[in-house]
Amino acid sequence: MKIALIQQTASKDIKSNINKAVHSVKEAAGNGANIICFAELTFTPFYPQKPVGENKIKLAETIPGPITEVFSKFAIEFGVVIILNIYEKDGDNFYDSSPVINIDGNILGVTRMIHITDYACFHEKGYYSPGNNGAPVYETKFGKIGIAICYDRHYPEYMRALALKGAEVVFIPQAGTVGEWPEGLYEAELRVASFQNGYFTALCNRVGEEECLTFSGESFVCNPEGIVIAKAKRGKDEILYCDIDQEKVKTSHANKLFLRDRRPELYEDWLTK
Repeated sequence: MKIALIQQTASKDIKSNINKAVHSVKEAAGNGANIICFAELTFTPFYPQKPVGENKIKLAETIPGPITEVFSKFAIEFGVVIILNIYEKDGDNFYDSSPVINIDGNILGVTRMIHITDYACFHEKGYYSPGNNGAPVYETKFGKIGIAICYDRHYPEYMRALALKGAEVVFIPQAGTVGEWPEGLYEAELRVASFQNGYFTALCNRVGEEECLTFSGESFVCNPEGIVIAKAKRGKDEILYCDIDQEKVKTSHANKLFLRDRRPELYEDWLTK
């Protein structure tokens, strides 16, 4: 499996953002990528920088919808899987959502962010309902993939659930800022998650200076040994490529030891208090 993580700056011109993303999909597919992933809210400004206003409904769109229709055509044309992230409207609810578009242009499913935060410049509780689709793992032509949208990556329970369902690669569409965490902690967190769960993690981060925040980029990939094997630049548009050797999932410490020796009969009592 060859993956491509597309980190790109977002202007206020959504059409221009989509056109730039389409160009990146063509480039990534031309360079042999099988699965292409975008960062959190790639095609729009990062709305939660400001408290939600009356325009909440106008900002969101359905899945399927205009954006997924654009990328479905290119998934068919190039035979690739495309992971998007958009602000979704479903009835009276709104979600931070990642639709997964299969090689035939159909939507395999939609992962919705489960855990919703709220603090300065991340006013997400006003925008998003907690996800209601669980922690799905998708069977693609190229392998089994899971998605942990931004904040969900902090929850070991969620990351372990993806491992138990057989994920070989977990993609993380993120909006992480410069200086938000101590240097190296983004990588440290996912190095441990990869090691403990026996899969690859592929974090695709937002990039660019916006109204209240400066997003850092620096997308990266970790292997099941907990080693960062590819990393993008800080503060610049880039397509990060990485070849994934799924045999490393089968031979990982997690698959040989950690998952084998779990004691799930104990955990419910521990984790519901």
